[in-house]
Amino acid sequence: MSFEQADLLAFDLGAESGRAMLGHLRAGVLELEEVHRFPNGPVRVGSSLHWDVLRLWSEVQQGLKVAAQCCGETLRGVGVDAWGVDFGLLAADDTLIGNPYHYRDSRTDGILEWAFQRLPRQEIYQTTGIQFMQFNSLFQLLALVKARAPALEIANRFLTMPDLFNFWLTGRKVNEFTNATTTQCYDPCQADWAKDMLDKLGIPTRLFGEIVQPGTVLELLRGSLAEECGCRQIPVIAPATHDTGSAVAAIPASAPDYIYLSSGTWSLMGVEISQPLITSESLAYNFTNEGGVNGTIHFLKNIMGLWLVQECRREWARLGSSFSYAELTAMAAEAPAFVAFVDPSDARFLPPGDMTARLQGYCRETGQPVPDSRPAVIRCALESLALEYRWVAERLEKLLGKRLPVIHIIGGGSQNRLLNQFTADATGREVIAGPVEATAIGNLLVQALGLGLLSSLPEARLIVRNSFEVTHYQPGERSAWEDAYGVYLKLKKG
Repeated sequence: MSFEQADLLAFDLGAESGRAMLGHLRAGVLELEEVHRFPNGPVRVGSSLHWDVLRLWSEVQQGLKVAAQCCGETLRGVGVDAWGVDFGLLAADDTLIGNPYHYRDSRTDGILEWAFQRLPRQEIYQTTGIQFMQFNSLFQLLALVKARAPALEIANRFLTMPDLFNFWLTGRKVNEFTNATTTQCYDPCQADWAKDMLDKLGIPTRLFGEIVQPGTVLELLRGSLAEECGCRQIPVIAPATHDTGSAVAAIPASAPDYIYLSSGTWSLMGVEISQPLITSESLAYNFTNEGGVNGTIHFLKNIMGLWLVQECRREWARLGSSFSYAELTAMAAEAPAFVAFVDPSDARFLPPGDMTARLQGYCRETGQPVPDSRPAVIRCALESLALEYRWVAERLEKLLGKRLPVIHIIGGGSQNRLLNQFTADATGREVIAGPVEATAIGNLLVQALGLGLLSSLPEARLIVRNSFEVTHYQPGERSAWEDAYGVYLKLKKG
């Protein structure tokens, strides 16, 4: 097997930070080089939460400049991935209408009930196969319909966040498949926008344009942008622009029958399948069917994830006590085990705010001991996540009708050794953790597929195995975890 050499640039935009990562592909091995990193997060304007999209765009331009200085003529391509569901609306003259909203904005509070009065929940799920979350693009658009927002009247195109950056990079307006599927405006069985459903809900179908697959070479970089950033007009490739889609492409698996867990602000836990799985049971468990590379479907569950810890950390920093994530994990490891648990899917944990008080309030309301220290609060959050992972894993096995003995944990959360061991102990499964930068790796490798530098996804995953170390965790003593799970199941039902 022969491999071409190439230098590629991935922009990986996350809800907490963004980075520009160079990938150096040499003799079947991929080396990463972070050349630019920048913070990201919501900006409050009045009562609304927005993304600072123009600052993010300036950071993308800065990343291009640095990458061009590093690589010069050897840079072969660039690709952008980002979070799902959020979007920008363009007017007929291609100007951006307002600041894109942050998915945690409160304008979608109560929107699910309003939507179901217009179209039954079952019909929306049967059409889209997407987990119901109030911030899905569908419900953000319905909030505009409900408010009779002028923006919706003048909007001409709907672009998810990575699609918007691709437009600014190239001048081409398209919707990439993996991120399009997160919107709950897409019909995976018809492989097109769900226009009949959108019509029924009063959402203008003129907004939705061409859908392209991961690996599509869009256009060359705009000439003016290339000149400003000091680089050639290199190809811009759409990777799996949904960050989970890129992360799953970088799973170092060589055998089937595993669960993946993309661990970060959100935990996305599921499997790769060839066709959507849309049944009454998958609706009852609120599972989702999102797009992957090569037309695959990621059948998964969105879980609140390390957001629980991140918000505690942010609040404590505001109060004058700053901790690294490693320090928080070490604190939690010394705290008493199995004091109290929360259901991470509880809606109270979604908005930004005082997460400590919310976690403690949940425990108080459910008649459990209240975690009374910072270490106890973090331990409560991590144990609860591990128990939720077991709940999801068991339902995946039930829905698919087969045993899934291994969990691959990828992404930034794979560095949390305590949570990794908790996950192995709680689920009774082997956990394989890594690579940490799975999203950027997947982005780079799908670019390589699009440029013809690699021939298949299995070949790309071979490169991951050749290039990055992983850590194995085996389940330990499980009797206490079994007792804890019994308590957790009563919380889920109650």
